[in-house]
Amino acid sequence: MSEIINTTNAAKPLGAYPHARRVGNLLFLSGIGSRSSIDNKIPGLELDENGNILKYDIAAETHQVMANVKAVLEASGSSWDKIVDVTVFLTNMKKDFPTYNKIYAEYFSDVQACRTTVEVKSLPTPIAIELKVIAVI
Repeated sequence: MSEIINTTNAAKPLGAYPHARRVGNLLFLSGIGSRSSIDNKIPGLELDENGNILKYDIAAETHQVMANVKAVLEASGSSWDKIVDVTVFLTNMKKDFPTYNKIYAEYFSDVQACRTTVEVKSLPTPIAIELKVIAVI
């Protein structure tokens, strides 16, 4: 038995997938990015007229992605302290890892979820970070 979960409190998925899917007592979140649920904007992002990234703010994006994950967890009947595994995708490991890692520690110091962080060439929108989360309910 499984349940599909979507919420208006996190940015709308970009494709044919839900925010999360519950299977038994496990909750699998789709990749959650840093777009705002309010206006779909990426905090701190500046693009040129051709859509190329001029400037981005990994700290602002990291805080927004955490807010989005929290919103999906709560809409699913789970909570931050029930996260068991996190996969983090960064588009610039060398530049962004120190800032992201410091902010991550603020959110996860008491949770101690397993974590994998990888660098990817790009993500579907000009975001710099995305999280893939597994939690229990």
